[in-house]
Amino acid sequence: MDTSKQKHYKEQYKAKITPWDPGRPDFNLVDIVNKRPIERCKALDVGCGSGHNSIWLARHEFVVTGVDVSEIALRRAKENASKNNVNCTFLLLDFFDRDVPGLPFNFIFDRGCFHSYDSDNERKTFAEKVAYHLGEAGLWFAIVGSTDEPLRGPDPLAGPPRRSAKDIVVAVEPIFEILSLTSSHFESNDQNPPRAWACLMIKR
Repeated sequence: MDTSKQKHYKEQYKAKITPWDPGRPDFNLVDIVNKRPIERCKALDVGCGSGHNSIWLARHEFVVTGVDVSEIALRRAKENASKNNVNCTFLLLDFFDRDVPGLPFNFIFDRGCFHSYDSDNERKTFAEKVAYHLGEAGLWFAIVGSTDEPLRGPDPLAGPPRRSAKDIVVAVEPIFEILSLTSSHFESNDQNPPRAWACLMIKR
């Protein structure tokens, strides 16, 4: 991840200004796991933050590893896992630059990492990293900021990065087959939650 963006996220966690963290699992994840359903397996939560999605997966019989670039986020994730009496592995690393121990995984969840990369090439590289970490026919579920969401102010970091459906398709083809691409929104404490794409993919 770009060092300026890493610094931004770390500073936000330090200042306790984390609008992307509603303090509970994202309903998009809950829906896809329960309704598809997703088979219980080894799962990787990329950009796990304070761990609420990792913890939900672990409580539902997944074997979970969560990774993030923020030490503060991971400390909170470990505290939250302990409070919920669940076992998760939380690791401090940049998924874009380092491999995650324990691969391959069968299910990868990404809430807001893929969309953090501005160029087609970076997003393609991210998709390749996801594929590398998945086993045969592994699933990737990504929640991606949508261009249907208007800018929330002059600061480009004021809201989630905005990507089009085309941006997603260009990055993931031909590595992944898109199983579903749905217009949705992020789990949020905002009365007007940011719009998002909920995209389920399978490794070719």
